[in-house]
Parts: sequence; C-alpha cells; structure tokens
Amino acid sequence: MPGEFYVETKGGKVNLEPIETSLAGLHAKVDSVKVQTDRLAGETPGQGSITADWQLAEADVMSIGAAGVRYKVHDLTVSIHSLVGTQVRVRLYKKVNGNERKVYDQVFDASADTPGLPIINGSWAIHNTLRVTLQSNDPADNGKAVAYDFMLEAM
Repeated sequence: MPGEFYVETKGGKVNLEPIETSLAGLHAKVDSVKVQTDRLAGETPGQGSITADWQLAEADVMSIGAAGVRYKVHDLTVSIHSLVGTQVRVRLYKKVNGNERKVYDQVFDASADTPGLPIINGSWAIHNTLRVTLQSNDPADNGKAVAYDFMLEAM
C-alpha cells in the first residue's frame, strides 16, 4: 500500500507518513527561506527625470513606496546638473502617525555642489510613500529636467 514499507528481515510494516509529513514541513521552511533571500536582491532600480517650473514653487520630483508597504530605501540620488540656481532646496516628506511631515530639508548650490546629490546614502525604512520635492531660486531653472535614481529593498 502507498505510504507503507515492508522490512524484509522483520516482516513488519513501517509507516512512512511521519517521514513524508516531516519532509513536507522541511519543504515549506525551505520555500520560506527562499522568499526571504530573494528579497535581498532588491527591487528594480527606480530612475527617470521630470521637468517642472522649479523656481515658481516647490514641485514634486517623485514619490517612492506605497501605503502599507514596507521598504528600505538604500540610495536616493537627485541630479541637478541642468540647474543653475545658487539655492536649490531638496525636501523629503513622509507620513508620521498618519500626517505628512517634512523629514529632510537641505539647500544646495547648483554652481558649486556636485551635480549628483546623494540625498539618501544608507538605509531609510518606510511603510508609506516618501515624497521628494525641489525648489530653486533661479527663474532660469524653470522648464529644466531633474533626474533621479533610487534603490529599494522589500521588507
């Protein structure tokens, strides 16, 4: 019969169901470990560029993440290579206890600072959207493209 094994020397039946159940449990644990290790590879890198009137008002560059989804942001680089403003302000906003709050605010000089700004260089844990904005003090920056690149890891 299936699940039974006869031992010739003893002539008795050995039930293999506990072994099969144990193996099935091991397969489930291996599958769980595989899911976790697959996450370590990270999500597909996010990249792109956006054009806006940066001097008229603070404008959105991009949003990272989604409501209720946990990520680690390992890198966020914003490129201001096409801007000329001496006060280019980058801000990050995220929800804190359900309300969007400014969590980062720094001013850069497009003529003096490096054109690729490492806004996040490490790990930030998020469980909602992280909104990135930019504003310049120079009207010549209106209509210019700002590029970005980021790396995520699902948690």
